[in-house]
Order: sequence, then structure tokens, then C-alpha cells
Amino acid sequence: MDTVSAPSASASPDGRFDVMAPACPTRQVVSTLGDKWSLLVLYALENGGTLRFSQLQRTVVGITQKMLTQTLRQLERDGIVSRTVFPTIPPRVDYELTDLGRSLSGVIAELRSWAYAHMDDIETAREEYAASSGG
Repeated sequence: MDTVSAPSASASPDGRFDVMAPACPTRQVVSTLGDKWSLLVLYALENGGTLRFSQLQRTVVGITQKMLTQTLRQLERDGIVSRTVFPTIPPRVDYELTDLGRSLSGVIAELRSWAYAHMDDIETAREEYAASSGG
């Protein structure tokens, strides 16, 4: 007798993806977007429009050249950022959000707003944790 298992609560509406399943490709996307630098790069491009590499590096304070390169490559691979190379000397390279990348704008704004609204609570929780754990 065949049994049909119910989709998990973490599955997509059509049942094709389940972010909690180890082999699900959405894990890689969530990992990229949840990366320390990706959201900051996306925010910079959202607000700055088309930016050159050096402009992005100045805007995302603290990111190294290597991390910015890796982050941009991942975002370009996933179709979230486009890269345009102009045949000048030296070559000019521009980065901008694709339509897919721009579709993340609301999500990024919500996360930023949530962080701003709850930062005092988070800092209090961290202080309480440090006091109770001796750290």
C-alpha cells in the first residue's frame, strides 16, 4: 500500500522545495542571501543604482576586495546582480541589481526595519546573556 506523506511546513506551496531538506537547492540561495556581506551589497546597489567595484567597496565599509569579489560572483551566479564590462583602459566594470535582485528590495527593507526596531531589545538580551554566562 502506497502512502503519500504530507508536505512539511517548510516546503514551498507547490511541494518542489523544502529549505529544511539537506539536498534542497534553496539552502544555497538562503545561505548566500544570509551571508554577512550579501545584504549590505544588495542594499548598496538598491540605493546607489549602478555602481563600480570601488564605489561598492567604499559604500560597504569593512568589506575586503576578496570578499566583495566573492559576494558579487555569488550574486551574479544566482541572477541577482548583473555585471557589465566596458572595453576601456583600464576596464570599467559596473554592477547593478537585476529584476530578480530588485524583487528582494521589500525583504531587505523589512529586515533592516526589524533590526532598527529591535536593536535595543537585542542589546539588552546580549547584556543579560553575558552577565548570566560570565562572558
